[in-house]
Amino acid sequence: MQPSPPPSVSAAMGNIAPIVVEGRNCWRIERANKARMIVDAADYFALLEVLMAKAEERILLIGWDFDPRIALKPDKDGKGEPLGHYLLKLAHDKPERDIDILRWNFGGLKQFAVPRIVSMIVRWKLTRSISFRLDSAHPVGCSHHQKVAVFDDHLAVCGGIDVGARRWDTRDHKDGDTHRTAPDGKAYMPWHDSTMILAGPVGGALADLGNERWQRATKKPLRDLTGKGENWPDDLEPDFEGVDVAISRTRAEYDGYGEIREIERLYLDMIAAAKRFIYFENQYFTCGKIAAAIAERLNEDDPPEFVMVMPETADGWLEQMAMDAARVQLVREIAKAKHGDRLKVYFPRTRKGEAIYVHAKTAVVDDRMIRVGSANMNNRSMGLDSECDVTIDAALPANAGVEPVIRRLRESLIGEHLDIDPAEVSRRFEATGSLIATIEAFRGEGRSLELLDLTKPGPFDEFIAENELLDPTSPDEMFESLTERGLRKSWHRGRGWMRRHRPFRRKA
Repeated sequence: MQPSPPPSVSAAMGNIAPIVVEGRNCWRIERANKARMIVDAADYFALLEVLMAKAEERILLIGWDFDPRIALKPDKDGKGEPLGHYLLKLAHDKPERDIDILRWNFGGLKQFAVPRIVSMIVRWKLTRSISFRLDSAHPVGCSHHQKVAVFDDHLAVCGGIDVGARRWDTRDHKDGDTHRTAPDGKAYMPWHDSTMILAGPVGGALADLGNERWQRATKKPLRDLTGKGENWPDDLEPDFEGVDVAISRTRAEYDGYGEIREIERLYLDMIAAAKRFIYFENQYFTCGKIAAAIAERLNEDDPPEFVMVMPETADGWLEQMAMDAARVQLVREIAKAKHGDRLKVYFPRTRKGEAIYVHAKTAVVDDRMIRVGSANMNNRSMGLDSECDVTIDAALPANAGVEPVIRRLRESLIGEHLDIDPAEVSRRFEATGSLIATIEAFRGEGRSLELLDLTKPGPFDEFIAENELLDPTSPDEMFESLTERGLRKSWHRGRGWMRRHRPFRRKA
């Protein structure tokens, strides 16, 4: 049975309570004078070049990955001015401006085996302006996974795009695009990603988060700024103006800092509050707690739809063994719910049929809430790795009337994957009220979305996935026996949470 056609925006919102609640599922809610979602790294890297050049006092780059060999604007051979050289030029042009770079230590240590990178880091160290540091302020087995850039403590970028190799691509995801050539000279697969640029007090809040992360990693604070600085680029049209934005985090307990699981709570609260649909773009789906929460909703009489756009397979053999098998197991289990057919998992492909890797971490709920960040729907992002997501919820008083913008962004993403005009997505959805029916009406040959193959994993894959060997739910669980962990335990935790929080679902 298909859902009924969607009501008008105003009727749909009514007196709905906000999903984001400070102190519950987010750290702070701050004003964004302007905000815009940036899709795919070609646009982001070009914008990053401008933002860094315009910064007056500080450029702060925090990430899981950072590669100074990449070109922000690669030519047809994937070459161009390396990022490391561009930063040296910025340091020369304005030596009083700080350029502070913080990346995850494990990935950074691997780079010291690459002579070009070592040479560039040495050249950076000879400047007063550039500070490059590695972040090891996390328990063993955890990682620093945030992707945040802050300019003059006023303008910030937060999302899923690493300033690293094998990330650049356009929204066309062209077959055989030679721009997609890594620093080692090898071509890489099409890559889909997203982030959000925000200006105003929310930029200051993300600066506070960055300063705290820098201080934890280096034992030294960033210097205070005078307050002048970065302005919104003149030629960049914002999606939102004068909106309140929630910032949610994950942080493992370590070195006197307590555990934070705001991101996990926000995922569960989104699932509980959804009335018509949630549209996800995400790299992983291996969290039993989230899967169980979806299954609980799909056992209701008239549940929302859940659409996931994901990679066909994880990036790397070991990740495929663990993450892909767990995803299949969870989706097959959800399918047993009363309305299990209201969950569909797709992967995008190019016109010639090559799979497009989905690295984005974006979610849209009922066209009343949009969320962009670094957090995957796996256990690591719920409790192990440092994460940061930003959310615009139309039910916050300052955000009244933003629903059409959120809808436009969601239609643009679906249109991109199906290679059709977003207006076609809008018309079909208006007629059916169903995201699934809309996507199914346009799926076909060439550039499109393909349903995920749910073939049961083999015994070895299943063992790794079932015991969450690469995706534990907490740092302590990494050292627990196999009898104390696993997908089934995570699943039961999720079911219990949803049943305890049914009053929240009714209020929302």
